[in-house]
Amino acid sequence: MKNTLVVLIIIVMLSACAPDTRIKRGLGPRQSGQKEAVAAETSVSAEQQVDKIFYPMLPEQPRLQLLYSFTEKTVTEFKGGEKYFLQMKRAYDIGAAKGKIYVSDGAFKKVTVVDLETKSLSQINGDYESAGIWITDDDYKYIADFNKKQIVVFDSDNQLARVYAYRDQFDKPVDVAVFENKIYVCDLNQHKIIVIDKDSGKSIQEIGGPGKKEGSLYKPTHVVVDSEGNLYVNDFFNLRVQKFDRDGKFEKVFGYPGDTLGAFARPKGISTDRDGNLYVVDAAFENVQIFDEKTTELLLFFGGFGVTPGTMYLPNSVFVDYSNVDYFRNYADENFNLKYLVYVGNALGPIKVNVYGFGEWTGALSPGQENTEEK
Repeated sequence: MKNTLVVLIIIVMLSACAPDTRIKRGLGPRQSGQKEAVAAETSVSAEQQVDKIFYPMLPEQPRLQLLYSFTEKTVTEFKGGEKYFLQMKRAYDIGAAKGKIYVSDGAFKKVTVVDLETKSLSQINGDYESAGIWITDDDYKYIADFNKKQIVVFDSDNQLARVYAYRDQFDKPVDVAVFENKIYVCDLNQHKIIVIDKDSGKSIQEIGGPGKKEGSLYKPTHVVVDSEGNLYVNDFFNLRVQKFDRDGKFEKVFGYPGDTLGAFARPKGISTDRDGNLYVVDAAFENVQIFDEKTTELLLFFGGFGVTPGTMYLPNSVFVDYSNVDYFRNYADENFNLKYLVYVGNALGPIKVNVYGFGEWTGALSPGQENTEEK
């Protein structure tokens, strides 16, 4: 996949120069020209029309397809016409478990639960105000609450399980990640990642500290951990993402300040896939950039400013999900082999969450032309 994406970034960069692919800011959506009515049978909305949007566009080799967009309308309409006061307003962070998408809402300060099985919307109630969230494989929700300076945990039934909040332990915890018996708390004001023991709740390590040198952090906002225990931190004011190994040792930097591809102007949410690729959403460029973990090179980017499905308006969160592919498989083109999902949440605009599918195009790239790409 990585070799293909390295070639594709050159194609996408050339395509971006065409006037009809630019929409105000960032790269606009690429459309195949085909339109199809899509019935919302596997999500919580009424029937809607969705263009087939690919990145890059045909006749180039597509790697992503827009599958679905949760809008202000779709998240408030349910079977029978019943409407809830709950709806997504400002998607601050996103997580997922089998059959569920969790959205930390920056307006309501609570976590909204999108149940893909029952097609319903609910909220995790409790005495907390949510920022960053982390969902474990057993569906435990770890929620950063920077107003109360705590980490709140809810179990698989959304019942309060534990609160982590030793005196003066956190100043402004804005995000959280979990690996094995360690909880990684991203503290914006302390410019570091505070590692706490899951059992005792005590701090056992600190990663970062204020500064601009490699390994130092300045106003970090998001943290994720991969399957090997490596840590990725959005070093917001330094306009970069840093990687640390499972022992907290600095390894490498992704991106740099600038207004070109591969650079950052306002990096926000981050996520990783199983191949080690790093996904970074940028609220200024209003796109998502995908970086190769080994080389730190930019592989692909998608998005662009707008208020239509597939576009982004102050995006704040990105999340790679392997657990809910079947719920969106019917939305994928018959020639697109869907591998996993990529959610992107917007802070403003009518589009609250875009659902993209990453995969391989198996059909002809143009009429009369066979796809000869090596699988």
